[in-house]
Amino acid sequence: MANGAPTMSSNEGVAATLAKSLGAAVLDTVEAYDEISFTVDRKKLPDVMEKLRTKHEYQQLVEIAGVDYPDRPERFEVCYHLLSLTKNHRIRVKVTTDEDMPVPTVTHIWEVAGWLEREVFDLYGVLFDGNTDLRRILTDYGFQGYPFRKDFPLTGYVEMRYSEEAKRVVYEPVKLAQDFRSFDFMSPWEGADYILPGDEKSDEKSEDGDDKGAKE
Repeated sequence: MANGAPTMSSNEGVAATLAKSLGAAVLDTVEAYDEISFTVDRKKLPDVMEKLRTKHEYQQLVEIAGVDYPDRPERFEVCYHLLSLTKNHRIRVKVTTDEDMPVPTVTHIWEVAGWLEREVFDLYGVLFDGNTDLRRILTDYGFQGYPFRKDFPLTGYVEMRYSEEAKRVVYEPVKLAQDFRSFDFMSPWEGADYILPGDEKSDEKSEDGDDKGAKE
């Protein structure tokens, strides 16, 4: 049975056309796995996005995603996923930055970018110049650090919760909330030193000395 979903338009000639139109703003072009990605000059990002939306009909900003490469001088990649509704085609635009250098906002082009930029800021610590509402959006109030960074420690932080006993918000060290903290790390091939429920029947012997249930 044929799939009823619309087929995405071909990538043939798209990368070359867009790279020529964007000119010196494009630093790198990668076409792989049926996807096209452009790395562009961070300072020229708003002009690139405006041209892609108005001239090349990529009307929709679908997502903004962050990626962390700690070994790079500019460790963060900010990836913008664009969709052309009229052409039924997708592209990806990327810029690089570090902890201190802000990325120009695109909220004046797509209002939805306000929420998406806040997510990247909250989880990676990337700053967006021109976003007037750059607040945390997913982590708790007063949360310290950026949890999607590769060097974010898994212990040593505090969590905030409402205490029913104290009738107020309390801060306390992060701890695993788990009902059962008793683990048996013994190799399953060695067998347990204790009798598991139901195993006591295996010790019962038949009158002739054979195990009950033993096969002939």
